[in-house]
Amino acid sequence: MSDLYERARELDGADRLAAVRDDFVLDDVVYLDGNSLGALPVNVPGRLDDVVRREWGQLRIRSWSESGWWTAPERIGDLIAPLVGAAPGRIVVGDSTSVNVFKALVGAVRLAGDGRDEILVDAATFPTDGYIAASAARMTGCTVRAVAPGDVPEALDSRTAAVLLNHVDYRTGRLHDLPGLTAAVRAAGAVSVWDLCHSAGALPVGLDEHGVDLAVGCTYKFLNGGPGSPAYLYVRGKHQAAFDSPLPGWNSHAEPFGMRPEYEAADGAPRGRVGTPDILSMLALEAALEVWSRPDVSVAAVRAKSLALTDFFLECVEAYVPAGRVEPVTPAAHAERGSQVALRCEDAGAVMDRLIGAGVVGDFRAPDVLRFGFTPLYLGFAEVERAAKVLAETLG
Repeated sequence: MSDLYERARELDGADRLAAVRDDFVLDDVVYLDGNSLGALPVNVPGRLDDVVRREWGQLRIRSWSESGWWTAPERIGDLIAPLVGAAPGRIVVGDSTSVNVFKALVGAVRLAGDGRDEILVDAATFPTDGYIAASAARMTGCTVRAVAPGDVPEALDSRTAAVLLNHVDYRTGRLHDLPGLTAAVRAAGAVSVWDLCHSAGALPVGLDEHGVDLAVGCTYKFLNGGPGSPAYLYVRGKHQAAFDSPLPGWNSHAEPFGMRPEYEAADGAPRGRVGTPDILSMLALEAALEVWSRPDVSVAAVRAKSLALTDFFLECVEAYVPAGRVEPVTPAAHAERGSQVALRCEDAGAVMDRLIGAGVVGDFRAPDVLRFGFTPLYLGFAEVERAAKVLAETLG
């Protein structure tokens, strides 16, 4: 066991991202829940103080132009774009993930055209995505069919309008084959919609490279934007002129201040806007994203460390935890693993409560999953080793 302790310190000493840890507000807790809510970046409180006191308190209405409030949804979208492999002008930030899933799904059905009346949905999706898919289907005259991601190619046919898939399964941490599944959807003449909530900021996505049609994601997990920070919508370049949002608003109008009764959609990403941007949380997100401008931070470096952290955690769990007490459900293969580890445990809820009490913060997913998220920007190998040891003590 001491070998793992020593190796953890050697790995921390060689970690290229170790210095980035100072960019976050951390304490003695081992925080393994960044896949639910990321840690606070140290620059965010000061930025929000300036927004509230100066931009809002002194400039007031002038800040929409003088402080760049009006252009924030697209400007911040361009900061997220390289993290998910998108060109500038293809992402707009705003609204919640749920609202953006609705826009994307209805927009996808409309892009698919007449004669296509079925929406395929990831059978293990986060419940809200399923609820919204059902509502979008009622609105567009479609039916919904739940399909395991691996079975999508066989399920596609001439009726398929849109396919909604999760890049990473929120329970198990399984990474799905975005390039292969997107290609299959495209070959069938349907429109792909990807939920990136558990992958953006943790691993390469390649939206443009792989020809993804539409994508959505949240920003409060691996992007550390803060509780309830705005989500985003990606629209592939070839679809931007035809994308027909089911939620047209004055903010997405070609002339938002023209106040014309007839709606005319703006060009490009702004047509994904709806109402007035939520400026406080949006600018907190913009500040949080500054860490990605550091020369030592890249998606490739984050992914490499993520795999090393999760490998090491699984090794420590195997060494420390009594045999048969937990069962890993996250795939061992790197190509199939996101940035979390899920362990099946028969009394998982009670075990997680005890872990949190002992200073190791993960979360529980019913009925029997202990879920641990690994955010490489602020997590070290010594903390991973400590977490496995505390888990063993808790179970013992």
